[in-house]
Amino acid sequence: MMDFEKRTGPDLGAAAPEYPSQGVPEWYRDAKLGFFVHWGLYSVPAWAVQHGEGVHIPTEDAYAWHQYAEWYGNTVRIAGSPTWLRHQELYGSGTSYEDLADLWDASAFDADGFVGELVGAGARYIVPTTKHHEGFCLWDSATTGFTAARRGPRRDLIAEFHDAARRAGTRFGVYFSGALDWHASDFPAIESDTDLFRYRRNDVPFSRYAAAQLDELVERFSPDLLWNDIEWPDGGKGRDDFAVAALLRRYFQRVPDGVVNDRWGVPYHGFLTREYTHIPDIIDRPWESTRGLGYSFGYNQAEDERQSMSGAALIRLLVDVVAKNGNLLINVGPTAAGEIPELQRQAMRQLGSWLRTNGASIYGTRPWIRAGETVGAPRAYTRSNAGVHVHALDPAAGTLALPAELAGSADARWADGSAAPLVRRSDGTVDIAIPEGLRSEPVAVLTVADPV
Repeated sequence: MMDFEKRTGPDLGAAAPEYPSQGVPEWYRDAKLGFFVHWGLYSVPAWAVQHGEGVHIPTEDAYAWHQYAEWYGNTVRIAGSPTWLRHQELYGSGTSYEDLADLWDASAFDADGFVGELVGAGARYIVPTTKHHEGFCLWDSATTGFTAARRGPRRDLIAEFHDAARRAGTRFGVYFSGALDWHASDFPAIESDTDLFRYRRNDVPFSRYAAAQLDELVERFSPDLLWNDIEWPDGGKGRDDFAVAALLRRYFQRVPDGVVNDRWGVPYHGFLTREYTHIPDIIDRPWESTRGLGYSFGYNQAEDERQSMSGAALIRLLVDVVAKNGNLLINVGPTAAGEIPELQRQAMRQLGSWLRTNGASIYGTRPWIRAGETVGAPRAYTRSNAGVHVHALDPAAGTLALPAELAGSADARWADGSAAPLVRRSDGTVDIAIPEGLRSEPVAVLTVADPV
């Protein structure tokens, strides 16, 4: 996956605008866990080719065999692709992707119940897709009739998400596809990473269209977070009132403690994004890891427990990301009806249960002097005012070794508050027996007071 902060063109020279100077607010750095919600027309077919361990897709076929169900609107246009073949079988050649808008029935969606599941799983912020690359708006936009308010669900789904998030007391963000909009374009299907940036509109009229939509979202919902995707049209990167710099200035005027990501294609970045990417060590700048619970963001009904993260794996992923100075934006992909699939719900609930006991080792923490250890039993570290939180990533091993920097501490406690007897070896290192009751946990957490 590409690192978007490296894409900052075109070079406008002396005509380059001045960007805001806002950094990343502390609320975002403290939050640690957010939930993406990918929901759109692609949730009607809800299908992509299965990916996973042992599955090899040649590079030249990566887009025809795309792992993301939310890319259905593109893969269905690649003749002969598995998605194209399946679409013909299910809907017939006379049904276009956009015709699926009238088949979308979201009658099972209960915003308060849905958001309640996310908050129960530990979410401190929620980011639904307002418009993905397909161009279908999930709010009642004045810019187009291609919206959930006027087709299919005939509901302003983003307003419902927003109101439920505010009632639940959690932060609310919006995802927006800035430069890719297949509904407002007439390009061939994207079949390579090069096409991803070649087949998109960069003209001024489209730049104005995208800006008007983003302005609507900011004015209506005052989102705490703007998550833009696949850059911004080049025609909107100058000094105009509809350009990125002006959009961001208006946003921060309305939401002074707001935050944005790095996918705008301009020199200004908020937090860095890393998608389906393992990060080996601490990143000094605030960053966010994002992925689906499976291999797709949008719901893929072809995936089962072999492709979907277990609760234990999800907990370990969160610990790993936070230890490296990141936030985890994990995605839930609801069915077209608006329900969280049971396989995803199970993992989410296990995460929420673990956080209710161990959340002090995650929320509001910062990285320690290193993220973990390269030898010995796997461990990960975070720190807070309470001390250093040592995460035993394999509690079944039965023993946790403290690193030399913490071996002089006289106070170590498990997450439930029970003391941990320190067994000192002759070489000065310390071993701690993991209580039997914690050995079946995905991660056991020991908080060690900083040595005096």
